[in-house]
Amino acid sequence: HQTKKARMVILNDVMNKTISEGRTELAPTAPKIIQTQINPEKIGEVVGPRGKVINKIIEDTGVSIDIEDDGRVFICGVDMEAANEAKRIVETIANGVQVGAIYEGKVVRITTFGAFVELIPGKDGLVHISKIAKERVTKVEDVLSEGQIVKVKVTEVDAQGRINLSMKALLED
Repeated sequence: HQTKKARMVILNDVMNKTISEGRTELAPTAPKIIQTQINPEKIGEVVGPRGKVINKIIEDTGVSIDIEDDGRVFICGVDMEAANEAKRIVETIANGVQVGAIYEGKVVRITTFGAFVELIPGKDGLVHISKIAKERVTKVEDVLSEGQIVKVKVTEVDAQGRINLSMKALLED
């Protein structure tokens, strides 16, 4: 009986003085898990041949990704921004590029008629020279450079699946 009493004193008094309640926030280094749902028929596209697509997402964002057979996707990472980026990529692969959606992408190629911007790994769209800025652009290189990160709006996905983008549309909003 005496040991139980002593144990209760330790548990109630000593521990409550030290920490009266659990932590309200996670440590910044604690991994966080976010979940999304995709069409199970699209799992193959997200994984890619021999895991190429999913491994590129993991490599680029530094998260871990688990996909269940029912289409549930679990993304685990310490950096919440990276986890959200991985979620965005997975959802875009599964749902396709939506007209009206706004993306942050990387300029991967510049031509005389515009610039190709990578929206997600393996999916590029074209920003036509007339859709780069409000003012007239004579040379794409004067405004954009390869590797530059830009915000673009999807204006059209044509019958061949080509994606047309606009930077100008975002300036007008």
